[in-house]
Amino acid sequence: MAEIRVYEVPLGESGHRLDQFLVRSSGLSRAAIQHLIHQERVRIGDHPRKASYRVRTRERVIVTLPPPEPSGIEPEPIPLVLLYEDDDVLVVNKPPGLLVHPGAGRRRGTIVNALLYHYPGISGIGGVERPGIVHRLDKETSGCLMVAKTEVAHQVLTRQFQTRQVEKTYLALVHGSVRAGRGKITLPIGRRERDRKRMGVRTKKGREAETTYQVLQSASECTLVEIMPTTGRTHQIRVHLAAIGHPVVGDKVYGGRRHRKSQWNVARQLLHAWKIAFTHPRTGERVESTAPLPLDFHEILRQVGIYPSKGPRVLYEDRMA
Repeated sequence: MAEIRVYEVPLGESGHRLDQFLVRSSGLSRAAIQHLIHQERVRIGDHPRKASYRVRTRERVIVTLPPPEPSGIEPEPIPLVLLYEDDDVLVVNKPPGLLVHPGAGRRRGTIVNALLYHYPGISGIGGVERPGIVHRLDKETSGCLMVAKTEVAHQVLTRQFQTRQVEKTYLALVHGSVRAGRGKITLPIGRRERDRKRMGVRTKKGREAETTYQVLQSASECTLVEIMPTTGRTHQIRVHLAAIGHPVVGDKVYGGRRHRKSQWNVARQLLHAWKIAFTHPRTGERVESTAPLPLDFHEILRQVGIYPSKGPRVLYEDRMA
């Protein structure tokens, strides 16, 4: 069945474009909003409106969402390790090497396949191809991944990401000795002109990006750092750390000569989504989840002479399987 949503324009939104108002209010992507407007599924009163229409206070915007199409994504009994769960939200401890959602040429073996098996009711929430997903981690990145279990939760959490209310903290092992104990990287990030699959800081259409970091422990040739990205650009942490001369150990894309000459046998980039904190979409309470370091990260730390037992206790509390 089609889903009908109604949004009333508050005083502070009067005069804004219809598409911009709906992006902020609905949790849907700009592309999805544009598509609905083009199909005349967005109306004010009895009349369909264009994206450029300027909304007015107390107008009721009626959006008709078509029934979700079958995605063709098969549920799979892939185990999930949960860090947090209630009726609205999941926080999954994502292992390295597992894709978050299916993409071109890959329809199986992802977090989404696992979610559809363990939580069949999540199908269609927030979209057909990425049910429940409100943010992503790279395939090789481990750690906290938040998932919405209801449509309302998906809208609220998506908006929190858009307005930078979600606090994300990562751990990374980087090449070299980071001299400053803490710092902030403010370099715009955009797609490279000659290689559209890679991001960079020297591009014509870079977008604002900000990353804060703090040194936790240092060894002779590498440093364990805690990272807090303020913005959420594609590959932001990896690009920013490479830009200041300290690429993530194991990063095949942005590691450059440091990666090719590395003496350690690293199978993936050593980047871990350590903590995530958000406002619960129903209760309004602040929720924080923490994901212990996986065993492969532990092993490399041992090899380079960094001992997590000397740092924050959570670093070495992983389950020994």
